[in-house]
Amino acid sequence: MKKARDILIKSQLFGGLPEEYITEIAKIAVDKHYNKGDVIFYDGDEGAGFYLVIAGSVNVYKLSPEGKEQILHIVQEGETIGAVPVFSGKSFPANARAISKSHLLFFDRNSFIRLITNKPALTMNILALLSMRLREFTLQVENLSLKEIPGRLAVYLLYLSQEQGNNDLIRLNISKAQLANLLGTGPESLSRALGNMKSKKLIKEEGANIRLINRGLLKELAEKGKDTR
Repeated sequence: MKKARDILIKSQLFGGLPEEYITEIAKIAVDKHYNKGDVIFYDGDEGAGFYLVIAGSVNVYKLSPEGKEQILHIVQEGETIGAVPVFSGKSFPANARAISKSHLLFFDRNSFIRLITNKPALTMNILALLSMRLREFTLQVENLSLKEIPGRLAVYLLYLSQEQGNNDLIRLNISKAQLANLLGTGPESLSRALGNMKSKKLIKEEGANIRLINRGLLKELAEKGKDTR
């Protein structure tokens, strides 16, 4: 449980909380283990609780009437799944599936609400998380509807860089096929966009990692939404 406690302390939702809060939160957490490909919940299931990823990664996605999958989030260690419907009292608006063997903590909605009563610091963390989720969805809608593929890719690479400490060398935690799905395109189109960026010396692929070479032009591409060079 030591690793789980360490992740709780550093997580988006619980980071910065007093030690006594972490102890109380750990007491109501239920361990859940999933193999690669296991479904954690389905679109429309009751939002009876939310999850925090301790190890592994989870794909949150929607299915079109034709069965086409659109990835909404790739959730990594220390991030939460299902918090929005839990606190709005509604059902899950998407599906969630383990991308790899994963260890999650489950927090029952009623138990958690009882716990946070009269804890303003924890309530503020929840509000911040929900606001961040809303911003992420807004950006995704904007990217998919207004930006061409190179612009979407530039936005995502800059987002990853910021998430990983503003490093120029960023780690892709998902496959190229999953990245293409996340950006609303196909593997071939993603490959062309990456190749174009490399030929213009905006990025360089180093194994499974990508090095950002020209942040200025990447930001310009992200803002304009298309390659005008």
